[in-house]
Amino acid sequence: MRVNIQQENAKVSSNAGHIRKVRVGLIGCGNMANLVHYPSLAEFEDVEFAGICDIVPQKLHSTADRFNIEARFTDFKEMIERTAPEAVYILMPPHQLFDIVIHCLRLGLHVFIEKPPGVYSEQTRNMAKLAERNGCLTMVGFNRRFIPLLRLLKDMVKERGQIQQCVATFYKHWVGGEPYYGGAVDILTCDAIHAVDALRWMSESEPKKLVSSVRAVSSYFKNSFNALIEFENGCVGILLTNWAAGRRVHTFEMHGIGISAFANPDPDGEGIVYADDGKLIKRITPQEAAGSEQWHKIYGFYDENRHFIDCIKAGKLPQTHFGDAVKTMELIDAIYRNSI
Repeated sequence: MRVNIQQENAKVSSNAGHIRKVRVGLIGCGNMANLVHYPSLAEFEDVEFAGICDIVPQKLHSTADRFNIEARFTDFKEMIERTAPEAVYILMPPHQLFDIVIHCLRLGLHVFIEKPPGVYSEQTRNMAKLAERNGCLTMVGFNRRFIPLLRLLKDMVKERGQIQQCVATFYKHWVGGEPYYGGAVDILTCDAIHAVDALRWMSESEPKKLVSSVRAVSSYFKNSFNALIEFENGCVGILLTNWAAGRRVHTFEMHGIGISAFANPDPDGEGIVYADDGKLIKRITPQEAAGSEQWHKIYGFYDENRHFIDCIKAGKLPQTHFGDAVKTMELIDAIYRNSI
């Protein structure tokens, strides 16, 4: 017998005492789920794990045992029907994501997904339209926006006014590597999208015009994406990526009038702010900014999950909802379209 999800959620809310708990269903027991998302949710007193699902029994039971989840399923539709979650985390490879997201949105469930929000922008656009029609709160895991170090430095630069220039670099050593998921999705959309979205977030504007260079460096598929972007508010954004580099390096710059911030949010990195011809205003580690040594807190995963749960409880759209993610996907389309 099918459970009336809204009625069940109402019952749970009325019996939850003074703490309004969000019942969350978990779909996917992969690396990111176990490393950053489920550990974050497990720390929240206002989250209850309704059930968990994965098609690989070993992964399912290992993850369920770790987080003490009794309701375990290999069929996500059965999990939803039997456990009546209010929100669902769908942590799947991008080419396996769409049908599951659409099913959940049709049921009126709130949905969190990792990046990328689909294989191409039309998928993201259709998910966003359905979510809006059904009143679903959605979020894409663009965690760079929630990294404590970056948020702190951005606020410091903005104290002097609008950010005038921002830079996002993302380098990896993928020499000899295969296309992502066997070629189901390209590197820019699947991974370097973090740097693209960070430029939108740092500039606080949308692109007006751009020129780009998209190349295959010692590879038979595109693995280097560079762009110069002029945003509508006058900020200039610079994207520098290359998957044939010497190692993984992911850095950010934000420049205002007379002030500059440089950030490497990796655990061995730091954030530095200079102003007024070289005066050192701030030097801080990612750990100090996060108040933690744990990677999922240093790198913004904890805060993005907290944001999603808080938005559900407040009934407001998360910052990186599907509609906003469409704009990041469209910027990726423009980078490909305007390559010299």
